[in-house]
Amino acid sequence: MATRKTKIVNLMTCPFCENSSEFFEVAEDALITTYYSQNRDGSFTANDQSFEILGNVQLFCGNCGENLDNFHERFREMIF
Repeated sequence: MATRKTKIVNLMTCPFCENSSEFFEVAEDALITTYYSQNRDGSFTANDQSFEILGNVQLFCGNCGENLDNFHERFREMIF
């Protein structure tokens, strides 16, 4: 018996290159605070980071690099 591959209806796909797996965001004016502890040998180890984005955040296709801001709200809703 042949099995059919299930098609996921709500997959986001880049309209420029059909990529449906790799995406990235670019945040403008981000404040990144990193907390360090100094080790006994004088080196440092990062313990924690906090982020505050003060500017615009844009979504891009990870394959072709096209701006996908029209899909950004849906993208943000699907991050779990």
